[in-house]
Amino acid sequence: MKSEYLLLDKVEGPLIVLSGVKNAAYDEIVEINTNGKKRKGKVVQLHDDKVIIQVFENTTGISTHNSSVNFTGRLLEIPLSKDILGRIFNGIGEPMDNAGEIFSEKYYNINGRPINPVARQYPRNYIQTGISSIDSLTTLIRGQKLPIFSGNGMPHNELAAQIIRQAKLSEDSNEEFAIVFAAMGVKHDDADFFINSFEQAGVLNKVAMYINLADAPIVERISTPRCALTAAEYLAFELNMHILVIMTDMTSYCEALRELSSSREEVPSRKGYPGYLYSDLASLYERAGMMKGKKGSITQIPILTMPSDDITHPVPDLTGYITEGQIVLSRDIFQKNIYPPINVLPSLSRLMKDGIGEGYTREDHAELANQVFSAYSHVQDVVSLAQVIGEDELSETDKKYMEFGRQFEEKFVKQAFDENRNIFETLDLAWEILSILPKEELDRLSPEMIEKYFKG
Repeated sequence: MKSEYLLLDKVEGPLIVLSGVKNAAYDEIVEINTNGKKRKGKVVQLHDDKVIIQVFENTTGISTHNSSVNFTGRLLEIPLSKDILGRIFNGIGEPMDNAGEIFSEKYYNINGRPINPVARQYPRNYIQTGISSIDSLTTLIRGQKLPIFSGNGMPHNELAAQIIRQAKLSEDSNEEFAIVFAAMGVKHDDADFFINSFEQAGVLNKVAMYINLADAPIVERISTPRCALTAAEYLAFELNMHILVIMTDMTSYCEALRELSSSREEVPSRKGYPGYLYSDLASLYERAGMMKGKKGSITQIPILTMPSDDITHPVPDLTGYITEGQIVLSRDIFQKNIYPPINVLPSLSRLMKDGIGEGYTREDHAELANQVFSAYSHVQDVVSLAQVIGEDELSETDKKYMEFGRQFEEKFVKQAFDENRNIFETLDLAWEILSILPKEELDRLSPEMIEKYFKG
């Protein structure tokens, strides 16, 4: 039931405090009217009859005596139809591309619908990104959540844009595929980079964008991934599409959560983050998956920047617990002028084994990935030895490992920003580089695979 209150207790930064409120609900949307100007807000804390409201815009001009607050009796809902593809929205689902409103008979709660664990279907098959080090060694499986761990100043935005431009289902699939992109706390030039990149590549018509700019209110940042995931659920489970959701930057989202928690005077946990950070992140990540009886799927790639490149920081630490693997960007590899600077050794995809091989990619994929990991891991030992005794003193086999390591980084990991390799080109390239090593060193490959594919 709608109710209106004319006297505010106080206005503190982005927060409004009201008392004497009856029947308010957590997360309820309110409308604030000040001298004819309307703003939106939502209830973020309840205590007896006292309510704290977070305003979606700034609170300039709001006083305790000349404003009214209307409680709408509903949570934040957004209208959805297939027309959202090709459109750009802000963090609360309002169009920001001057292309008009989305008209739909149905409005959807941005907090989503929990997936019954019994109704979940095990992820199978893969999504091709066109990036060799991901497709071959940390394969992205439909319905998986696979985060990218990056650092400040690293090219994660470029990598996200490349994945969005190139991602597709397997070569022989005729199923519908689309991308939902959520950007949180991005600068205006980064937002323009994403939009221009998708327009120039001609893929904007298959992307729904939800962008929260750095100068927008933090409460909008909290809503941005929820709006994006609600759109993904609609496209996947009502329109039977396969949806890839890319969210950047989850660290910016968590910092907004910390700021909001601090303003509500909650007891902080690790590094000042709220104690419910784990469950809050899980409420986003667990919206990925496949459901029995539904043809569509939601696959997630959350991107986060690790403060000080610290992988034990609460945001990457908790994200690693919830998700099924990670892709780690390395500053050392980045400084070698290698793009994308993916460090394949700490990167993994826990569901990879169930979506590759015969019937999905190619029969040799699993064995080949194991062999490449093993060989590149041995390269690190050889490099350490060479730093002690010098490269000239290495055995002939170790020298070949050194050459394999150089070729692997320069030819396989490194690729151009607009270079799109299909899965067969990627696997063939891996075999070509492995041919540098003697056959007897390929102990992770069966004789049948060596006979069929080895190029030495």
